[in-house]
Amino acid sequence: MEYRQLGRSGLKVPELCFGAGTFGSQGDFFEAWSKTTAEEADRIVGICMDAGLNFFDTADIYSYGSSEMALGKTLASYKREDVLISTKATFRFGEGPNDVGSSRYHLIQSLERSLKRLGTDYVDVYHLHAFDATSPVEETLQALNHMVLAGKVRYIACSNFSGWHLMKSLSVSERYGWSRYVGQQAYYSLVGRDFEWELMPLGLDQGVGTLVWSPLGWGRLTGKIRRGSGIPEGSRLNEKSVHDAGPQVPLEHIYRVVDAIDEVAKETGKTVPQIALNWLLRRPTISTLIIGARNEEQLRANLGAVGWKLTPEQVAKLDAASELPKAYPYWHQAQFEERNPSPV
Repeated sequence: MEYRQLGRSGLKVPELCFGAGTFGSQGDFFEAWSKTTAEEADRIVGICMDAGLNFFDTADIYSYGSSEMALGKTLASYKREDVLISTKATFRFGEGPNDVGSSRYHLIQSLERSLKRLGTDYVDVYHLHAFDATSPVEETLQALNHMVLAGKVRYIACSNFSGWHLMKSLSVSERYGWSRYVGQQAYYSLVGRDFEWELMPLGLDQGVGTLVWSPLGWGRLTGKIRRGSGIPEGSRLNEKSVHDAGPQVPLEHIYRVVDAIDEVAKETGKTVPQIALNWLLRRPTISTLIIGARNEEQLRANLGAVGWKLTPEQVAKLDAASELPKAYPYWHQAQFEERNPSPV
């Protein structure tokens, strides 16, 4: 397992991170992901640790706190310093007017509750799960800085920000000398490459590492969806709550990408998910990929994405098949690569 710097920080993280959203299994949305038992969670974490994957990601809203509790119980048998834990806040967690957002009030409350559920006195990476336009950026970042100074958070990161959201936040941190975002958790995959248009160049310029969520395109690159067969029965993409909450991708585009992956699979002997993950690991700013697994077999298969590299020719084939027309102003800027070189 390769270890990489998390952005412009001193923290090294494994190139794969385990996403514990499959732990807890409370509510229709998360039950559609998985119904991982406590025993299965123990085995999965043990396999991760044996492989050198010691980074685990969760969030307060995953299964309404049950994911954090399940992860905390499973990690209790390991030395705290041997594992890295990431969790998140911002989304609504409760019915009150202050039970949502990135206000000082909500973030402090959320962190304290997360620490209790996880059974730890600090988290290694604390994410804002989304941008909150109703809370002043200064208030949010000052609160996060206090958490770092208090030793309850080691590093701060954000998720699902637009470019200007992130850049404004970095500017405020620089102005006041506060802790800055060293990572951004973002959706990026072979069937979702708009991350490359603005957030990737920003990450390169500002030293913000990328923690990729849903690197298999919201379940579209598992190898089960192919031209002629469509989405198979039993796929979580057939669950309305899962389908509607994720990125919308035309089936023809998925087929085109999978056709190219299948060609590479014949050359490498690797699976569709392994190729899709390995492609991501070759992209700029990528610090880690957050992988999930419903069971031990799926986890071991995903771990097979590391320890080898696609050839430049194979990467070019996948790039060509997965490229989509850019939105403005990126299509215009791309015509002048002399002044706006592509980050990839």
